[in-house]
Amino acid sequence: MIRTQTPPAGLRSEEPDFNLLLHGSSHRELQLSRIPVQVRSALDDYGSVMATLDNNASPTSTATPSHTIKIKISDRAAWFKALNVQRPVLIHLNADTSWLIQLPYPPSTSAPPGRKRFNVLLDPWLQGSQTDVASWFSTQWHVVEPSVKTMDQLNALLAGLEVGSGEPRVTDKSYIDAVVISHEFADHCHQATLEELPASAPVYATDKAASLIRSWKHFDSVATIPDFLSSRKDWEDDSSSSRLPPWVGIERVTSPGNAMNFHSAVMVAFDLGKTESILYSPHGIRAADLACVSDSGFSTLALLHGLHDVRIWITKQLNLGAANGVRAVAETGAKYWVATHDEAKRGAGLVAPLLLRKDTLKEAVEAETKRAAGKVPEYHFAELGSGDGLLLE
Repeated sequence: MIRTQTPPAGLRSEEPDFNLLLHGSSHRELQLSRIPVQVRSALDDYGSVMATLDNNASPTSTATPSHTIKIKISDRAAWFKALNVQRPVLIHLNADTSWLIQLPYPPSTSAPPGRKRFNVLLDPWLQGSQTDVASWFSTQWHVVEPSVKTMDQLNALLAGLEVGSGEPRVTDKSYIDAVVISHEFADHCHQATLEELPASAPVYATDKAASLIRSWKHFDSVATIPDFLSSRKDWEDDSSSSRLPPWVGIERVTSPGNAMNFHSAVMVAFDLGKTESILYSPHGIRAADLACVSDSGFSTLALLHGLHDVRIWITKQLNLGAANGVRAVAETGAKYWVATHDEAKRGAGLVAPLLLRKDTLKEAVEAETKRAAGKVPEYHFAELGSGDGLLLE
């Protein structure tokens, strides 16, 4: 795992139980920097770690290091190499919840001239602050510098990669094919960042976010993301997907009765020979409400779900945290769990002193291991910093 931020001052930092983290999952990654000093030297021999820490494992159970392929966008050669594999690439653009999904065009499809990848941008927020309601109510700033400073810089990188160059290529042509906005709040729907994109960029947003973006009168096309209807091919016929290629769909999974659909998930579905999906749930969604995805026949490639339990004082829970994430992974059978929306941002305003953030990974794994009698589902876990990427095999 790669962690780039620390909890804000005054909040307790949780040390994970590494016996529980390793037990039951052959793909769980070790976060070396968080292992107590007294056992860190043992990591020279991964097998000895398992022998001494995995006390609950059966004699026949084994754990092997993760084979996930990580990249950094600063390493253009590694990024380009990953793009030569006919699998999706996931890039974390900041330390919070701005992402780039790069989907390869299927061999059965004719890609546009000069293109190898269909690029989907999720919730971009790069520079500057984000304010909800008013500055006196809630304003936040990034603590970790985003990996790209502008949309033009990102577009130039994508243009260079398409021609096999490690150097950015400045062009008026947009290489961002879809912009997806999951919520109307400014850390997801950041006007200044979004308006750096050309007006021709197709935007797909949840209902309130779509109305807000339309009010700016910047984009030519702003489609409302439809609710997922439990059918594998609904997205091929949905009118909101008219500017998407037939092998890509964007829909939303909601929790019935959840106010403002705060706890929901956006599903980016694609067919590269079989129907797969990437579920993006920055605040989390009740695990039981994801049953419709697996029931419909979709194979969940990745779940983007946070680790932090974030609350306003002791009442309103904003982010559901790792306890829900573990259950959501089990419900969907996701191959990858990627942490998101966990940057401990600098805040000001009325809400800032009431905001409580806690990393709940230790408690989550412990509770789920106990509940599942040690049969924790296997998945790759990754915590990506700003500018880190992952090849989703």
